Amino acid sequence: MLAFARRGPWMDAAMKRGEWEKIPGKALSECTLGIIGLGNIGKAVTRRAKAFGMKVYGTDIVNIDHVFVSESGIEMTDLNSLLSNSDFVSVNCDLNSTSHHLINAKTLAQMKSTAVLINTARGPIVEETALVAALQSGQVGGAALDVFEYEPLPLESPLLKMDNVMLAPHNSNSSPTAWERIHWNTIKNLVEGLGMVYKG
Repeated sequence: MLAFARRGPWMDAAMKRGEWEKIPGKALSECTLGIIGLGNIGKAVTRRAKAFGMKVYGTDIVNIDHVFVSESGIEMTDLNSLLSNSDFVSVNCDLNSTSHHLINAKTLAQMKSTAVLINTARGPIVEETALVAALQSGQVGGAALDVFEYEPLPLESPLLKMDNVMLAPHNSNSSPTAWERIHWNTIKNLVEGLGMVYKG
C-alpha cells in the first residue's frame, strides 16, 4: 500500500532512467482499505492500517468479535459495498469452496478504476485471467500479488510485463523469525494432535 500510495518504485525507476520527475502520490490517511477475511492476519492488517489513519472496511463469512470491531473502528459491510468503496482491497481469507475465484470479472467490475488489489492469501482466490483483463483495460488501477493460481508464475504471464503490478514469489513471510514461529507452531499443533489421538 505504501509503495502504491507514495509511488516509490515508480520514482525509483524514473530516477534510474535519469529522470527528475515528481510523481503525485497520496498519504495513506487519504485512502480507504477494504479487508476480505478477518482472521488473525486480517485483524493485524486492520490495526496497521488504522495506525496510518486509514478508513477500513471489512467483510467475512463469519461473525467477527464485536470487541475487535469496536476497538479497531473497522466498519463491517458486505463484499459489494467493500469493493466499490475501497482504494485498496486486501485479500486475507482462507482458500475454500466459498472463496475460490471470489475475485473474478464480476467482482473486479465493482472496484474503483483507481483501486489496487492486494493478494497475500492464496492464488486461486483471484481468477487470474479476469484480473489480467481488468488491469489491461484500466478497470482496476493496479495489483500487488505475492501468490498466484500457478506457482512459480509462468514466464509468459502478462503480469510480468505490467507497470501497474508489483510481484513477489510467495515470499510475504520471508523473515527468519517468522519461519521459526511457523515451525514451532507446526510442532505444537502436531504434539497437540497426537495428544488428542492418544487420549481418544
